[in-house]
Amino acid sequence: MKRRCLLQGSLAAAATAWGFPAIVSGAAGRAPRIVLRSSWQTVNIGDIGHTPGVLALLEKHIPEAELVLWPMDVRNGVEEMLQQRFPKLTITKDPAVVRGCDFLLHGSGPYLTAQKDVSEWRRETGKPYGVYGITMAAAGDPGMKVMRNNGLDAACKAELDQASFVFLRDSISLKVVKDAGVQSPVIEFGPDGAFGADIRDDAKAKTFLEAHGLEEGRFVCVLPNLRNAPYWKVKPNYAFNEEKHRRNEEMKEHDHAPLRDAMTAIIKKTGMKVLVCPEDSTQMETGKELLVDPLPADVKKQVVWREQFWLTNEAISTYVRSAGLISNEMHSPIMAVGNGIPAIVCRFVEQTTKGFMWRDIGLGDWLFDLDVPQELSAVAPTALAMASDPAKAKAKAAQAQAFVQQRQKDTMGVLRKVLGV
Repeated sequence: MKRRCLLQGSLAAAATAWGFPAIVSGAAGRAPRIVLRSSWQTVNIGDIGHTPGVLALLEKHIPEAELVLWPMDVRNGVEEMLQQRFPKLTITKDPAVVRGCDFLLHGSGPYLTAQKDVSEWRRETGKPYGVYGITMAAAGDPGMKVMRNNGLDAACKAELDQASFVFLRDSISLKVVKDAGVQSPVIEFGPDGAFGADIRDDAKAKTFLEAHGLEEGRFVCVLPNLRNAPYWKVKPNYAFNEEKHRRNEEMKEHDHAPLRDAMTAIIKKTGMKVLVCPEDSTQMETGKELLVDPLPADVKKQVVWREQFWLTNEAISTYVRSAGLISNEMHSPIMAVGNGIPAIVCRFVEQTTKGFMWRDIGLGDWLFDLDVPQELSAVAPTALAMASDPAKAKAKAAQAQAFVQQRQKDTMGVLRKVLGV
């Protein structure tokens, strides 16, 4: 709690003191145009969820702005989903439209994902830009090799130095950036953009739940995750990686046994059901192999395995009807808590430091590090406690949600200041 208060303290007071020049206000008598660089891939509902989350925040806090999305990938129904929720949104990769915007906002990600594009924006337009809710590791960090990224090297620092603001989504990343001497005038904690996602498909969610006998508030969602997403199974140009596969095989039982223990405890002691569901499109198979098939028959009959991948809107509509989540993934819990639903996170080193944001928002006792042996046995009793007292768990989630929403307001206030509106 102390850390959370420290993270909250300086931003609101500083927002009125930076004295940013008004870059758009009064220009041609029009509203500011913001281009969001986001939508990294469509095989993961968290990567999808960053975009509607930030768009919803911009819509709420800077309603006069014209919004443009510069996506990396909005195939597989994502573009249609976004346009339905944000009918005024322009989605384009047209350089002329992008460069005609007044401000570039780099969306959440595991590092400065679109670093090359930020660099080109700075050089070719001379217009301001900001970074919203990313993780950052030091140059040469072993975890960055998993992501095929160099971390905070000299080139990355040069871009962060010139940013109007840099918001980091976990306190460890915040320290990395400050310790590196990044010169941006605003370097603060800023929640992952997916916390703001409010996109829904209630009809589809209700149909699925009814078809599988899942009653609102009487089931828990459980999400698997391997150490390295085996994207070679779903991405045509993604080569098989023997080293990553070997690591997955080595750790898969270690990482999923605590989830099975939690599922068994909840089913036997509360009578609730469990929905095993995916965050990325490789995890349906993983969930069946590691969470469903090993269960004893009397437990397994209370488990529903989701066989098909889904989009973010159906997932959120399902999560908000659950009693909570237990997840080896990060962004489903983010979207759950962003909508007031309890969520327990299990992390490991391959996921970077993003999981530590749970401590930063006041949910440290719902965070478990699977690389710390003594934490494994605490997953099941904590999950059981969450499911056994839904009112208490929801109250705890609501406190974290309120903290996140205040931070969202503060960070959007900084953007308003930069825009001069």
